[in-house]
Amino acid sequence: MRYDFEKEDKGPVVKKVILSLIIWFAEIAAVVGLAYFIANYALEKTVMPGDSMEKTLMDQDKIIINKFSYVFHQPRRFDVIVFKQSDKEHSYLNVKRIIGLPGETVQIKEGKIYINGEPLTEKIVNDPIENPGLAEEEIKLDENEFFVLGDNRNNSEDSRFANVGNIVSGDILGKAWIRQNGFAFINKLNIAKEEE
Repeated sequence: MRYDFEKEDKGPVVKKVILSLIIWFAEIAAVVGLAYFIANYALEKTVMPGDSMEKTLMDQDKIIINKFSYVFHQPRRFDVIVFKQSDKEHSYLNVKRIIGLPGETVQIKEGKIYINGEPLTEKIVNDPIENPGLAEEEIKLDENEFFVLGDNRNNSEDSRFANVGNIVSGDILGKAWIRQNGFAFINKLNIAKEEE
């Protein structure tokens, strides 16, 4: 019996090609799945409505919202958040900075913010507040409420006014993360320089 040396066992080669194709399709599916997750559950784009957050954000600045940031921890003081706001005609997104946290009391007097009776030391640059609004009297926040202000304190509709009020955690869409035009991390903008 003679052995044909030209005859090859093609089985291992076919298995290798099939395995490579399976891995290739799995990688494509993983990338598409990750892109879908990021686009629908982790990040979203919006535009800054108005000038209530100047000088941190200007009217029509393009913003990337990190919707995943509050999965593992609660919003923190001084975070710039994007939240849903509804009125009788429509629902829209609003952007403000968190000042008061759940369970705290907030009051504004003589242009300054007081948290639980103590003056708040802020990291951002802003003018004294001319109109304390509802916060002229102490406001006690419930366990799921946040008190927010615009950085342009004297030209902002925020938690001081009844049409906005305190923001409940369920209305927070996410953290305003990146300003696309003039690329910058939003929480790093408008921060007061430390005294030398």
